Amino acid sequence: MVERPPAGTIPDAPGSYQFKDVDGRVIYVGKAKSLRSRLSNYFQKHLPLRTAQMVESAHSVEWIQVDTEVEALLLEYSLIQQHKPRFNVRYTDDKSYPFLCVTTVDEWPRAMVIRGRRKKGNRYFGPFGHAYAIRETLDLLLRTFPIRTCSDNKFQHHERLGRPCLLFHIEKCAGPCVGEVSESEYAELVESLLRFLEGDTDEVMADLEAQMAEAAATMEYELAARHRDRLASVRKAVEKQQMVAARSEDFDVIGVSDDELEAAVQVFYVRKGRVMGRRGFLIDKVEDLAGPELVAKMLERLYFDDNPMGDPKIVLVPELPEAQGLYEDWLSEMRGSQVEIRVPRRGEKRALLETVTRNAAEEFTRHRLKRASDHNSRSRALNELQQYLGLPEAPLRIECYDMSHIQGTDYVGSMVVVEDGLAKKSDYRRFKIRTVDGNDDFAAMEEVLTRRFSAYLEDRRRPIEERSGKFSYPPQLLVVDGGKGQLGVALRVLDELDLRSEIPVCSLAKQFEEVYLPGESEPVRLPRQSEALYLLQRIRDESHRFAITYHRELRNKRMTKSVLDDIPGLGPTRRKRLVKELGGVRRVQQADLAELRELSWLPDAVAEAVYEHLHTPGGAR
Repeated sequence: MVERPPAGTIPDAPGSYQFKDVDGRVIYVGKAKSLRSRLSNYFQKHLPLRTAQMVESAHSVEWIQVDTEVEALLLEYSLIQQHKPRFNVRYTDDKSYPFLCVTTVDEWPRAMVIRGRRKKGNRYFGPFGHAYAIRETLDLLLRTFPIRTCSDNKFQHHERLGRPCLLFHIEKCAGPCVGEVSESEYAELVESLLRFLEGDTDEVMADLEAQMAEAAATMEYELAARHRDRLASVRKAVEKQQMVAARSEDFDVIGVSDDELEAAVQVFYVRKGRVMGRRGFLIDKVEDLAGPELVAKMLERLYFDDNPMGDPKIVLVPELPEAQGLYEDWLSEMRGSQVEIRVPRRGEKRALLETVTRNAAEEFTRHRLKRASDHNSRSRALNELQQYLGLPEAPLRIECYDMSHIQGTDYVGSMVVVEDGLAKKSDYRRFKIRTVDGNDDFAAMEEVLTRRFSAYLEDRRRPIEERSGKFSYPPQLLVVDGGKGQLGVALRVLDELDLRSEIPVCSLAKQFEEVYLPGESEPVRLPRQSEALYLLQRIRDESHRFAITYHRELRNKRMTKSVLDDIPGLGPTRRKRLVKELGGVRRVQQADLAELRELSWLPDAVAEAVYEHLHTPGGAR
């Protein structure tokens, strides 16, 4: 473990610090407004779990002093890119998004869809979620702005032949390779396309309308028809660009969906009021990140990269970042004018943020489902669980238990089942707690496990053909939600039922990396990004969901319970008719016995039962 540097040796100034392991490798890079204040925080007694793991793994700490916080931020990013420390946040699944590129550095600029590295000097628009969306838009625009899309080799080939390609004949290229268009005319086409892509759609359409009207006035009807078709193509392309704000507004909208391990981020780029591009990526939370810290990391990821859409005036976020002023200063410095970071509270921008957040949630769900549905991933998860938890075999059947209640009321337990890495919902079970008064999760867990495994033993004693199948199969791994206390409860139940040697058991602490095993004082920490950790996360999420769903059902049923429930002979049909004929539940409560007996369709015995139930102390609840 790293030793605290001597007092007075750490400067009270901005800078970046680096923790190194025993071999001198950088394992964590941070930044600070005051190096002395920030580094002293790492040598306190009670640290967040992941921070404590980093400090325990470190052997030394060094720092580099700079003049300003912005310089510290830039230095931190540079060092992270250089060393890729294992305890810093990692950005994963950042696929190469497609851009629409106009090669303005070429003599005869071309339009093309590209991915990957961008060359300095060219103009880029996007990124887009799907390449087909750009190609459809480009196909429409080429009818109006027919610049070349061919490669340099193909351009030179047709230049030597002296014959244009098919695109010229279908009016999707002006034919610069064979001199069908002058340099000035071609440059004007390129400039008009760039203006359109930058959002100046009204000006472009007004020019086309003027050209069409001029051609019609001089009776050049074929030319007027071509201008008409080009105008229609432009209007169709404009319809594909979603209008979300006033035409003067430029801003970026960032949405996030996350859990304890990962976060999915989506960004919409709005320029001149239109959504001009979007992108997304995943963050692996190696560090302990609260909401403001996570937003700060998202901003770093987005704006340290080259931003083809240009830096925005406003960045809309779900939560203000840690050190908001620092990030506004940094972005303002890059833009050359003031940049504001804020949370939209109402109106169209708030609605747009909610849309972007939904996109992030959907992307996060797709990411998790992709891993869950992959057979190889499931196989690795089960094999890793066997290895890390020391199980006798890969746990093909896993059962996970969780409790849910509000201040001890409507206490319920859930049992979810995963077989071969997939949820088996037909085997899910839920338990209404019968013997526990008040808030006692340990006692509730003991009741649930005792009922489940007592039923298993009872079923096992029957002949095979008489078994119910409800609790016939024991798990190859029993998972309880909680720390050492819940593990102790599970072990006590298994000991009492003499099942300890048959059923392996573990407990999940609040941090997913911590798995407690019988006889082990320290928890097992599963490697981050391992399939085993991901599987346990899904199981615990599902057990929470199932328990809470049942708890809500019971609570809603209790809250909507009628004073006419549980009266012998008064079923749903009679109860409904009684309420309707007397004019409401309150009128039924006020009716005397004679009035109830006057109802010819209501038997006297039931009328007496209704009257007694409603007029006996404790009867009408």
